[in-house]
Amino acid sequence: MEENLQNKKYLTVRELIFYSLGLFGLQAIIFYINSYQVEFYSGSGMIEASKMVIVTFIILAAKLVSAVFDPLIGNLIDSKKGGKHGKLKPFIVISTIPLSILTVLIFCKVNLTGFALYAYIFVTTTLWSVAMTLGDVPSQGMSAVITPNPTERNNLIGFSGTLKSIGQAAPYVVVPAVCLCVPGGAGIEGTISTTEYLWCAIVISVLGSLMFLGIFFFNKERVPYEAERVSLKDMFGIIKNNKYLLLVVASYFLGFARQGAMAIQAQTANAILGGANKIIILGISTAVGTVISMAVTPILIKKFDEKKVFIAMSIYGGVSSVLAYLVAVWTNFNLIALIATLFLMGLQFGAVNIMPMIMVADSVDYYEWKTGKRTEGVAYAVLSLCIKVTLALGAAVCLAWVFADFTGYQANMTEFSDSVKKGVFFSYTVIPGITSALAAIPIFFYDLVGDKKKQISADLAARRGVVE
Repeated sequence: MEENLQNKKYLTVRELIFYSLGLFGLQAIIFYINSYQVEFYSGSGMIEASKMVIVTFIILAAKLVSAVFDPLIGNLIDSKKGGKHGKLKPFIVISTIPLSILTVLIFCKVNLTGFALYAYIFVTTTLWSVAMTLGDVPSQGMSAVITPNPTERNNLIGFSGTLKSIGQAAPYVVVPAVCLCVPGGAGIEGTISTTEYLWCAIVISVLGSLMFLGIFFFNKERVPYEAERVSLKDMFGIIKNNKYLLLVVASYFLGFARQGAMAIQAQTANAILGGANKIIILGISTAVGTVISMAVTPILIKKFDEKKVFIAMSIYGGVSSVLAYLVAVWTNFNLIALIATLFLMGLQFGAVNIMPMIMVADSVDYYEWKTGKRTEGVAYAVLSLCIKVTLALGAAVCLAWVFADFTGYQANMTEFSDSVKKGVFFSYTVIPGITSALAAIPIFFYDLVGDKKKQISADLAARRGVVE
């Protein structure tokens, strides 16, 4: 029975490609906001340098408030009876228009000051985060329902995770390209103008949304479920009784700043390399390592298991990040040494991007095996909440460090002292590195691997009548 489940194929190549491209498009939108929103406020003159720390925490507050909606959206998904399109895909369509409009709106320079400006930033960021959740939760949940075959699912998550990581780096290529196309634009060397930020938002939101919609049109939900609306109390019960989901949650929060560097790449490129658009050097250096890591991680999982690989990669992330800082300072930010160490630092992110997705999908199977109920909506809403809150918290901490008085960074500076460079690069490497190592701690208690995972998959297949 177990062997038949592992060998039966469900996914088509077309589904694999369009699901992966959909995640690519969504991540391009998300990381354009994450990487450039604060720099836009600073560089456009909307916010004074002395007030930038306040803005970073306003954005954090907005994302924390919006995170309240994540479990509600998850519950809404799980309560949907579903029609011919399933229970997840309709939400992808619903999310695209508000997400695109709000992405553009965030990069519109408004004639507001003081409290009115802070309120505008808070409201637009909150609404954008809710719209993002409407798309993010069901698109992640799709990985648990496209195929009941766990091996096929791992391969799907591995391949789509690679495209997802490339999508996160896509803005670092698109922004300089748009700046080169705009007459009198910044190109690679100059300062990005408010007009260029707006055009980048339009291009990324339109193209990203079109790619994201491919999930709706070209993928199928195959794992059966029963619609069930649960109360807020019941949702907490689902989370509480799914110990593997709780371990993933704990890991995310301990590792909250692992990807905080993504939020300050524009500032780091400006300080270290002399221009925000040189972010392409930082982004690609790390992204190449990440893509290789994403390709190798599924192989490592097969040879070892998710637990061992995640722990090893998290500890490696801490060591490589601190090493990148020490080498940069020792070589006075030599470009070749910088590229080499950032590439090595990027090798950790296969674990960050792939294995939580696999672990949450497995935790959904575990909960169904234990209770008879599938809860993709709630589980992936919790994952979305973790990602949103930890990215926001990591970004706030790293950005607050960059804009703190003791660092001395200002977006419109033309020359940066060694102390400013060291302060910014410390936030880019060491702070994320420390939390990367901490993220390994809960996973020491994760045992949903090997024979236990195979047995749960076989038992579920028998219940569903998948295997004769």
